[in-house]
Amino acid sequence: MMDNLDMNRIPEHIAIIMDGNGRWATVRGKERSYGHQAGVETVRRITSECTRLGVKYLTLYTFSTENWNRPADEVAALMGLVLTSLEDEIFMKNNVRFRVIGDLKRLPQQVQDKLQETMDHTAKNDSMTMVVALSYSSRWEILNATKKMVKEALESGSTYEQIEDKLTEENFEKHLETSFMPDPELLIRTGGELRISNYLLWQIAYSELYFCDTFWPDFNEEDLHKAIASYQNRQRRFGKTEAQVEEEEK
Repeated sequence: MMDNLDMNRIPEHIAIIMDGNGRWATVRGKERSYGHQAGVETVRRITSECTRLGVKYLTLYTFSTENWNRPADEVAALMGLVLTSLEDEIFMKNNVRFRVIGDLKRLPQQVQDKLQETMDHTAKNDSMTMVVALSYSSRWEILNATKKMVKEALESGSTYEQIEDKLTEENFEKHLETSFMPDPELLIRTGGELRISNYLLWQIAYSELYFCDTFWPDFNEEDLHKAIASYQNRQRRFGKTEAQVEEEEK
């Protein structure tokens, strides 16, 4: 499959919903936490491969705000896994910068400290940026961005007309958690589910979607290549007609 990829059309930004860890463990008669541990190994492999392919941003949906409703022991295990999985090797070996998006105030202080330490230590890495969506939901992000815009407007003493002029997509995007990176061209979801699950709803307006049945712990480099090949076989029109796009590509 690697031979079929156009290396000049590798997506700059790939977002992944890493689904199926718990089910992968269940079918093996293991605790769900065992699946999450196995999923970390997949993160390492896919991060390395994305770096090798020239992907510039890899955003991983790790823990949603809805996941706080899971059993307490599973949440605790996931938080512990965050602490132990943020190793320097995966970032320094691949020259990867680490960033995190989400409602981080809800995380245990020890986890917050580890996240900040990893971001600080990898800040100068420039081969790729891995972004972890942790305690994240898109509805929370959009509402939070709206609050920030309203607060700024009120503090500036703007009139209604002035506020209305500032309510543009460009200004709104500056208040999103993802303001430091481009929107994803490709969104991958593993595990067989066919939904977005409150993930990057604003940002994926024109992303290509790819769903596969493979549980995340079994997702490998070949599966990644298949997703990218599917992306490359599509025509990205952004509202234009097929004829218009073909004319522009001449």
